[in-house]
Amino acid sequence: MAKKSSEKTTTIINNPSSDSGGGMGMMVGLVILLVLGYLLWVYGLPAFRNMQVGTPQINIPSEIDVNINQTK
Repeated sequence: MAKKSSEKTTTIINNPSSDSGGGMGMMVGLVILLVLGYLLWVYGLPAFRNMQVGTPQINIPSEIDVNINQTK
């Protein structure tokens, strides 16, 4: 029969420190957002301005007959 051991084992948990480059991902994301915003500003806004819905052609006559006396 096996003997029961009364020895206890120790569990060691190694947590990495929180300052090991954690802010670097946020910095890269911020730079990417700034670059995309700049590209939208430079190329996107002028493209939106140049997109025009067909403007109607309005012809205005040079003379308007305002004779209220109609001939019968």
